Amino acid sequence: MVQISPFEVEAWMDDHETTAKYNIAETCAASVSIDDLVNLSSDKTNSPLSPSTKLVYGAIRGSDALRSTLAGLYSVKAPSVLPSDNILVTPGAIAANFLVFYTLLGAGDHVICHYPTYEQLYQVPKSLGAEVSLWRASEDNKWQLKIDDLKAMIKPTTKLLILNNPNNPTGAIIPSPLLEEIMDLAQEHNITILSDEVYRPLFHSISPADENFPSSALNYGYPNVLVTGSMSKAYSLAGIRLGWIASRNRSLIESIASSRHYTTISVSQLDDAVASFALKESTIHALLSRNIQLAKSNLSLLETFIERHRWACDWVKPLAGTTTFVRFHKMGKPIDDVAFCEALQEKKGVFFVPGSKCFGGGKDFKGYVRVGFVQEENVLKEGLEALKGFMQEEYENMPVAAKRE
Repeated sequence: MVQISPFEVEAWMDDHETTAKYNIAETCAASVSIDDLVNLSSDKTNSPLSPSTKLVYGAIRGSDALRSTLAGLYSVKAPSVLPSDNILVTPGAIAANFLVFYTLLGAGDHVICHYPTYEQLYQVPKSLGAEVSLWRASEDNKWQLKIDDLKAMIKPTTKLLILNNPNNPTGAIIPSPLLEEIMDLAQEHNITILSDEVYRPLFHSISPADENFPSSALNYGYPNVLVTGSMSKAYSLAGIRLGWIASRNRSLIESIASSRHYTTISVSQLDDAVASFALKESTIHALLSRNIQLAKSNLSLLETFIERHRWACDWVKPLAGTTTFVRFHKMGKPIDDVAFCEALQEKKGVFFVPGSKCFGGGKDFKGYVRVGFVQEENVLKEGLEALKGFMQEEYENMPVAAKRE
């Protein structure tokens, strides 16, 4: 029997999300409906769904329309065009990541994983028998990674390097110059790279003209790169459960496609059609503009709150994505973030995710909470007002975190 650790962040969401009054742990940009998509689109003559379409399985690997659109998006300002056959559609990015691990990894393999990050990215490789080393980003360095740390971790058995860019939970990016160094190092050691890019292209606080602005990991000249993406985060369509895997190495895609036959016949035709409509040129620009503007305005609200409560919290302001990692403390000591999140939801209905439990294995990131800030503006405003009341009325009663043994 495969032994796998509890998926703490998803278990926490499952236990707390539906009873929260103010969900400011949400990682998706404020969700949209089919009607919203049509209103955002400049093409008012077409609908995302055709009532007359027979609901057969549909294209095994994803429709030609969807894969061609995705390939076109990856080809913009890229050194070469990405063929549509190098895209494999999956039921969400969580399935895409799992398929990569299931296909590539086994006992005796060594994996290096960006940390902190979504727990799936290191726990699933462990469950498959791989040895996992965590490449730790430093808060003191704005959650940046150090290439020398990566060099020291590489072993003869290192098979896969896992990146998360933009990062969940910090909202940090891996800057383009560092990505170039990473690609060169991976190529030197023949290490495959998986880059989880589900929060692309929601860059709200860095300009594409900035030298640090990262392209997709596909576009740095190293073929042994897999990227995963999703309609859930930047595109506001978590309800359609659609993600994908892309690579310039066709053999990697074919290997994963072979594994995928055991888990997925095809994605829903309905999901595929909605995604195709959302990513069309007539819709995607308005949809992303909406979400980037919402991220900017909501981030300003959150920044104002943090600045007014510097006596109790601090952060590294995020550059991209929908999340940030906020540290709460008392007299410089981290609070018990689990107790804080439980009390905050019980007393005020505000839903946060505790960092130590859901991203640090109970040991790291004590005092941190993950905040999702790209929900509807009124939810964030009201949630922050409720949090303000909690800080005034209850915060002094919060315990500090136990010392690490």
